[in-house]
Amino acid sequence: MGILTVTAKGQVTLRKDVLHHLGAHPGSRLVVDKLPDGRVEVHAERSAGKITDVFNALKKPKGAKLSLAQIENIAASGWARPR
Repeated sequence: MGILTVTAKGQVTLRKDVLHHLGAHPGSRLVVDKLPDGRVEVHAERSAGKITDVFNALKKPKGAKLSLAQIENIAASGWARPR
């Protein structure tokens, strides 16, 4: 990376390629850890996400609908063990 300039407000701007490398996007939060030798380590905050992010994640766009009886038969055949 190049050299960053600190503004009068104490701010610095990271280049777009650095933000991409960090996986940061608008609204992302960056974590800055101060190391003992005067350096800092920066990484994107890992988010657990929202529960709404998983809605319809496994939904198939098109396909045949199964009846309750068909689902029960599939489940029974998958879980049944020979005795």
